[in-house]
Amino acid sequence: MTVRNVTVVVEFILLGLSSDPKTQVVLFLIFLFWYMIILIGNILFIILILTDTNLHTPMYFFLSNLSFLDLFYSTSTVPRMLRDLMSVRNVISYAECATQMYMSLSFGETECILLAIMAYDRYVAICYPLHYTTIMSNMVCVRIATGTWLCGFLLSISHVGLTLNVDLCGNNVINHFLCEVPEILSLSCENIILVEFIIFVVGVIILMTPVTFIVVSYIKIILSIIKIASSSGRMKAFSTCGSHMIVVAIFYGSAMAAYMKPRSSSIPGTDKVIAIFYVIVPPMLNPMIYTLRNNDVKVTFLKFRNKYFHCH
Repeated sequence: MTVRNVTVVVEFILLGLSSDPKTQVVLFLIFLFWYMIILIGNILFIILILTDTNLHTPMYFFLSNLSFLDLFYSTSTVPRMLRDLMSVRNVISYAECATQMYMSLSFGETECILLAIMAYDRYVAICYPLHYTTIMSNMVCVRIATGTWLCGFLLSISHVGLTLNVDLCGNNVINHFLCEVPEILSLSCENIILVEFIIFVVGVIILMTPVTFIVVSYIKIILSIIKIASSSGRMKAFSTCGSHMIVVAIFYGSAMAAYMKPRSSSIPGTDKVIAIFYVIVPPMLNPMIYTLRNNDVKVTFLKFRNKYFHCH
């Protein structure tokens, strides 16, 4: 019997977005600015929904959940990334790496499910307007939201558990700015074809199930919108759904690019850019998209601004 020496990894080195000090300063300022937009935009959006009773509807309840989710999602990765951009050697402990991987994946999977739930909400509102308040009652919305968060955090356990179980043989240099499942798997020194296949299948199910649900919902929504007699009614319905579809396209497009491709097809550095598009871009754009394309939110924002920031 041969005994293989196993080097236990206790920390990882994150190569980050750039090794050039000047570039790092520029990137730090850019991402700090974006992170401030994320914080201000989502917190303001939540405040607007909470303070205006006209926005106490299922759609805005789920939108407030999305804003909370985006706050946590970005905060699970961006502050650490900002710190690393101003550091010489970006070392992250094994425990912190595992925690970051689990939290960011959990928030990401929760967002996948939440976007599908929001599509269902629009489907009920447009296709069954007379029964909307009954079907999407307050209690039902709370239960759906609770189930969504629980599912996101439970589903990610399989991904992280399988990833942390592979043998790294001392390999600890991650060519990324955060700890992610694909990046950790790429450090493995053993045959992990089965592990990669299981993670790929689970990832496809987690991503494609909500996408299929969204597509079916929107096909039915479009067919119902076409039947609406008034042009203003059709425009309002399309505008509300259009905001959601923009968010879905950005988030799912980048997530699929990261998690639904073979590792052999990865081009060094591209995974970092793709990650920005689902970790930073959606949380930053979501409040703006829903505010600019939604008259109710714009009216509430103007009232809020005039009340608290109007100069006499």
